Amino acid sequence: MRCRIYKRKVIILTLVVVACGLALWSSGRQKKNGFVQEVEIDRFQNKGHISPAARKWSNESLSNKEQKTKVDNMTLVYRSVVFQWNFDQAIRNVDKINRPQDDVVVVVQVHNRPEFLRRLLDSLGKSKGIENVLLVFSHDYWSPEINQIIASVHFCQVLQIFFPFSIQLYPNEFPGHDPKDCPRDIQKKDAVQLGCINAGYPDSFGHYREAKFSQTKHHWWWKLQFVWDKLKVLKEHNGLVLFIEEDHYLSPDFYHILKKMWNKKNEECPDCDVLCLGTYAHVSFADKADKVEVKTWRSTEHNMGMAMNKETYKTLTACSETFCTYDDYNWDWSLQYLTVNCLPKFWKVMVPEVPRIYHIGDCGLHHNKPCRPTTESAKLEALFTSSQRDLFPENIAISRRYTMAALSPHVKNGGWGDIRDHELCKSYHRLQ
Repeated sequence: MRCRIYKRKVIILTLVVVACGLALWSSGRQKKNGFVQEVEIDRFQNKGHISPAARKWSNESLSNKEQKTKVDNMTLVYRSVVFQWNFDQAIRNVDKINRPQDDVVVVVQVHNRPEFLRRLLDSLGKSKGIENVLLVFSHDYWSPEINQIIASVHFCQVLQIFFPFSIQLYPNEFPGHDPKDCPRDIQKKDAVQLGCINAGYPDSFGHYREAKFSQTKHHWWWKLQFVWDKLKVLKEHNGLVLFIEEDHYLSPDFYHILKKMWNKKNEECPDCDVLCLGTYAHVSFADKADKVEVKTWRSTEHNMGMAMNKETYKTLTACSETFCTYDDYNWDWSLQYLTVNCLPKFWKVMVPEVPRIYHIGDCGLHHNKPCRPTTESAKLEALFTSSQRDLFPENIAISRRYTMAALSPHVKNGGWGDIRDHELCKSYHRLQ
């Protein structure tokens, strides 16, 4: 009895499979015949040439699908790797170098300018006391070349972190450029009619966001919070964190001067909020190498080589709402706005009269010049060689205390009107 029932089920199942197979074969043949017929008609009309549409269907469609899958898969791989690196927080050279607790932490914001990064590392490697530093690289671009450059650093402890919302990790969606985003210069009424995603949120000048400009402010704000709040090695850190960028170049005595300034702040300027390694002015070392000034912090002068302690950091992040909604894609101009509209008081900065940090990347976001990192670094090395007698002053003195006054940004640059940027920016303290 059981055998008959089993045979009956097998026969029924076989008939179903055969019927499905015939249906699929018939459907496939119709599609194939339809496509062949279209090609044959086009051949007749175009003297034997297959139409571009037919060629695209037959030759490109599958290739594009395969390519899109590869890109998407690689993006997912990058996201996974970035998450793992940020979670592991592996420190290199820790078995070779024993740095003092609470000593200086140097954080470098890195994009994708390997030649500038090489020059920066050259300058750091020549700096006396660099073995006491924890060097943190914060990336917004995964690059094997850059990773290899950083792997060659043996003069101090090294840690790499990665901005997890970069354009590279989200190439076709926010925070990258979504194909459904509004064009930059479209009028708002036209954007609303078009139905693009961010039609309701142009900036103060009527322009819509450009991901390549928004990313830098995002990265800076995320990095600031990740370093202070998420790095396990800095959980109990009570010293300075110095923020620099990949196209900066430092003097051989930058660490020496920064430590002297830190002591001077604690002794004579406890209300100094920020230490800065220099302005953009190139000044001779003669007779000024041991002098520092105290003045009101200004974003256009003191955004290079900013060092702060945890107290300053806490007052800054208390203004997250204001920073993240102020319509300026520049992080430093946004800070300037905070100093007069949110912070308990405008910032007071201590800065050496002779810079210990220099900007050699004069072909970046706001410039239209050829890049010459090797030439610029050679000029600075010549300056340091000719100024050897003035480097590493035994003591420093506050040469001048300027009259303090609040400084508002003289212009708002826009580029930060999209509510998605605001909300992502405000979320960083909750993430990972």
